[in-house]
Amino acid sequence: MIDFLAKADETFHLQQRERIALGLLAQHDSLTARELIALLELGSPDALRPWLARLLDWEIVKSAGRTQATRYVVDPRLLRNLDFAATTTLKRIEPHRLLALILEDVARYPGSSISQIHQRVGTEIPRSQMRRALDQLLKKGSLQLTGVRSTARYTVSV
Repeated sequence: MIDFLAKADETFHLQQRERIALGLLAQHDSLTARELIALLELGSPDALRPWLARLLDWEIVKSAGRTQATRYVVDPRLLRNLDFAATTTLKRIEPHRLLALILEDVARYPGSSISQIHQRVGTEIPRSQMRRALDQLLKKGSLQLTGVRSTARYTVSV
């Protein structure tokens, strides 16, 4: 992490607060504005702007969303160019890839509950995102649901 920040600072001549924000984002893979505000102990969302403005302008950091739900992530190309070695995570998995992973998992383990699927596919994926993906697969007819609530089990449709 220190090597990455040193290389980024050497390339972009960052201010101290920009180094801190970039380091936090690189460590956490991605953070919402609310999470970043809490980590930096800032009083309001407006106080976050000076920490990220130049990073966003230079496209070092990418953002998606609005208000406090805005998600910030370090540009993957920068991480690659500066040889940042980080562990792979499914935290920002693309929706179509998550659907494919769920289908593969349920095909291997028919009759699985959402918690079992979530555990096998990846606990770093928010449970709400997992639930939305399962609902989407049910609506498409790719999965079948038996039971309700705690007895709900998923199988691949024939």
